[in-house]
Amino acid sequence: METSALRIFKEVAEQGSVSRAAQKLNYVQSNVTTRIKQLEEELDTQLFYRKPRGMSLTPAGETLLDYADRVLRLLDEAQMAVGERGEARGRLQIGSPNSVASYRLPALLVAYNRAYPQVEVSLHVEHDSELAGMVLDYKLDGSFVIGEVVHPELTQVRVFEEELVLVTQKGAPQPDQSPPRTLLACLFKSCEYRRRLDQLLQQRGQASYSVMEFHSMDGILGCVAAGMGASLQPRAAVEASPYAGNLDTYPVEEDFARVPIMFILRKDTQVSKALQGLLDLLPPDA
Repeated sequence: METSALRIFKEVAEQGSVSRAAQKLNYVQSNVTTRIKQLEEELDTQLFYRKPRGMSLTPAGETLLDYADRVLRLLDEAQMAVGERGEARGRLQIGSPNSVASYRLPALLVAYNRAYPQVEVSLHVEHDSELAGMVLDYKLDGSFVIGEVVHPELTQVRVFEEELVLVTQKGAPQPDQSPPRTLLACLFKSCEYRRRLDQLLQQRGQASYSVMEFHSMDGILGCVAAGMGASLQPRAAVEASPYAGNLDTYPVEEDFARVPIMFILRKDTQVSKALQGLLDLLPPDA
């Protein structure tokens, strides 16, 4: 089984399409199709379900993808360990929640690009639980996450500390005088901001409220500004929002106000010059 065949297989699996994989790899589409068929013949099993639009992995394909991820990661690390010299180059794949990516990372990524122009950076924006899994599966070199992550295979660096505030439409009654009936929160109940909001309201004895769920912080703040309800969000995000002029913020109890932003990576990660460059640019422990 050739390494090149595994790389092609992995790209097709991730793209869900031979044509998109061929474009990404800069290969002729027919060559990609041929290599996949050869791999299936070599393994004597079907790796993909062929559909009118795209392809999906069979159970055997899922198993092979897990091994391919690990094999290719080890090969890349071996090449890096023995051959990396001079200027940082190559590819750096990092992850981040939407909230952190939208207002914390732009300045950091600009500084990184200026310092390491030969590195191709890929930023994957997902939910925290997805990001931790992607780091554990070697799909990301590291990731920003909200709150501390406890896992025996992960290490973490504290890089920011957010101050959370209650946010309402400008001019709306203060939350402690007239508790909001509708709360706007992250779609995922495991979101740290949403978890703290629920706990805050329970502590305040407010049990009667409805929740509107959103995928993005911009969507939440835009709807708060329009008067649809209140939310608990980082002060820095509110101040940087295009809706800031239509929002009021209120401090909350200290137990709920401070949340760390961490950068996580696997303990067994071979730290490349590209990754070390990012770690060097991260703010000192908050």
